[in-house]
Amino acid sequence: KMVDPTLAEMGKNLNEAMKMLEDNQRKVEEENEKKYARKDIPGPLQGSGQDMVSILQLVQNLMHGEEEEETSQSYRLQNVGEQGHMALLGHSLAAYISVLDRERLRKLTTRILSDTTLWLCRLFRYENGSAYYHEDDREGLLKICRLVIHTHYEDYSLEGFNVLYTKQPVIYISSAARTGLGQALCNQLGLPLSCMCRVPCNTMFGSQHQMDVALLDRVIKDDVESGKLPLLLVANAGTPGAGHTDKLGRLKELCEQYKMWLHVEGVNLATLALGYVSSSVLAATKCDSMTLTLGSWLGLPAVPAVTLYRHEDPSLSLAAGLTSSQPVEKLRALPLWLSLQYLGHDGIVERIKHASQLSQRLLENLKNLDFIKTSVEDELSSPVVVFKFFQEYSNRDQISHAAQASTIQHPVISNERHIYDTFNQWLGEQLAQLVPASGVDVVELEDEGTCVRFSPLMTSAVLGTEIQDIDQLVDCLKMKIPVLTSTLQLREEFEQEVRRTVGLLYIEDLGWPGLGVVRYNYHCDGKNDDKQEKELEKINTELLKKLNELESDLTFSLGPEFGGQKNCVYIGMVMEDLDVSELVETIAATGREIEENSRLLENMTEVVRKGIQEAQLQLQKANEERLLEEGLLRQIPVVGSVLNWFSPFQASPKGRTFNLTAGSLESTESMYVSKAQGTGTTPPPTPTSNLAKQRLPGQKAFKRSLRSSDGCSETSSISHCDDLDKMDQRPPALSPGQEQGPLEMEKAEEQKDVAQADIDTEDIHSDKSPPDCTKVEDQASQR
Repeated sequence: KMVDPTLAEMGKNLNEAMKMLEDNQRKVEEENEKKYARKDIPGPLQGSGQDMVSILQLVQNLMHGEEEEETSQSYRLQNVGEQGHMALLGHSLAAYISVLDRERLRKLTTRILSDTTLWLCRLFRYENGSAYYHEDDREGLLKICRLVIHTHYEDYSLEGFNVLYTKQPVIYISSAARTGLGQALCNQLGLPLSCMCRVPCNTMFGSQHQMDVALLDRVIKDDVESGKLPLLLVANAGTPGAGHTDKLGRLKELCEQYKMWLHVEGVNLATLALGYVSSSVLAATKCDSMTLTLGSWLGLPAVPAVTLYRHEDPSLSLAAGLTSSQPVEKLRALPLWLSLQYLGHDGIVERIKHASQLSQRLLENLKNLDFIKTSVEDELSSPVVVFKFFQEYSNRDQISHAAQASTIQHPVISNERHIYDTFNQWLGEQLAQLVPASGVDVVELEDEGTCVRFSPLMTSAVLGTEIQDIDQLVDCLKMKIPVLTSTLQLREEFEQEVRRTVGLLYIEDLGWPGLGVVRYNYHCDGKNDDKQEKELEKINTELLKKLNELESDLTFSLGPEFGGQKNCVYIGMVMEDLDVSELVETIAATGREIEENSRLLENMTEVVRKGIQEAQLQLQKANEERLLEEGLLRQIPVVGSVLNWFSPFQASPKGRTFNLTAGSLESTESMYVSKAQGTGTTPPPTPTSNLAKQRLPGQKAFKRSLRSSDGCSETSSISHCDDLDKMDQRPPALSPGQEQGPLEMEKAEEQKDVAQADIDTEDIHSDKSPPDCTKVEDQASQR
């Protein structure tokens, strides 16, 4: 069939047009999709994803900081060795193994779990035990509590909390336990806080960080008589604060008597792997359960904590969550399984033994230091060393201090302890900053107060602490002890000097580790409180700036960022050669000078303002007088010029000058006559404040003179430099080969006569005044 060429051409053009329209429509739809894409999708997830290099770069920036603002002292990265790499490899392998088929996964996880449990029970002398691996170190104790509840309450799985109404369960923990442990257990178990009983520590006999067993026995008897059910006792083999171990043997007997469960935790459990174990820690092997934190002991990153326990009913363990039927849950033990094999028995024992040797090395050095008081459980083998700065009194001072203490009230004793806590807080922070590899930290104890703690079992494997780090720590401690003792001794003298000085106000801040806090007290009548507060802030800020400009070893600051007093000058630690009186005098003189300059500026501003007003009035009056003298015709523009040309008018210019020194207006007539400033008031010399006494070359401010003689008084030591200058001005002695001429002989005789006259004059004055060692030295030098 023949097709019309015109129709064919039209059909071809139509197809091309439809294609173009469809293509344009498709482009419009794609642009609309891009235009109306979801805007709530975060940036990293938008698009088709990112490559591996960009993702790893992002992780690196998040770990180390893009701008690297942190310094090496602000944070400490864990020392990850090869054993740490094995632990990290275990997490990757656990994720890979989890994709195996179910049967092969079950066999592999069972083998890993059984091997790790057996190794840990043999290493830590815990026979016939089971293991529960958990991330949070408190989770193991939580599961144990559920196991004990299921054991004592048979219908708990059916009736739940209703069965607890008949007999309220009671869990006993030590008052030296971790902060918040009891509340966390009650929250997770759904029990009221009345189910948690805190047992006090010893007060009369034994360690003050051990649980009072006799008191615990009485508390349990009272609970049983009141219809309660004792469930579980949490004991410590190394308290979190001081590292002391409870009397586990007696506690185990008490638990057997009342059918209670005994759970033990603490850092001292690590010593069970050593060849020699103290009897107090060895008793932990008889307990019902214990929690081990192998990550910090062996320096293994991201490994789980382990709770070893003994129980015969596997169904109750499954109900409590101690065991799981899921193979993936058993893979938690894989990092430990790899790391323990890599370290071996010798490597594990070596790391724990090294930590014990570090603590023993530090304890031996601390015994030889004065003003350092240690608190350890066993001086022969104590994994944790706790010490503090404490200034002991000598026999004579102790008697006087005891006499004063009999009249001192309790607030003074409390203030003294607060000061020691502040100083020990500063000491711990300084040691941690100077020797970061030591791992020392500050701990608050109930009886001792603020102390410095060294627990190498928790830090040495992570930070890589060595013997030389302990020696460096002791050297830094020796440097800080004189600073602490000097500051503590001069603190009271500084307070007395400030209270005696007019214009200074002593601010008592027991939380400031330093010499003290002072404020320049600015009072001005006629000003409101806001303006006076601004002036006070301005003066004390300028005072702080002036003090920091002085060449001294002292540190002046505005105090702590939070909790400090406003508009004060905080003085840091000092040495024993500090001259407190000179320091206080300098602060007061500098403050007065700043206040006088401020008032001078205010007065000058007022004087200038009044002078300008007076000058304007006088100039206006002078213009009126000039108008009367010249006449009206001279003020007409053209006529005045012609008249001035025929008959000039001679008038002396009368100006005014303002004398800032005298604060008055003066005429400038004499200036135009003599071409110089007229006779005005001579400005007085600018007062210069002698803030500090004359110092020897190289001697810094606020230091006592070391060249002063002990036989002279403190006032004579000030003029000792003048005596030295006088001795330097004497004529030099002639050598034996030199001869004096007639002129020199005459000058020498005249100087001798003048010196004799001066001596006679001084002898006359000496009859009226007591002798002074400075005058005696002057006479000797003149002779």
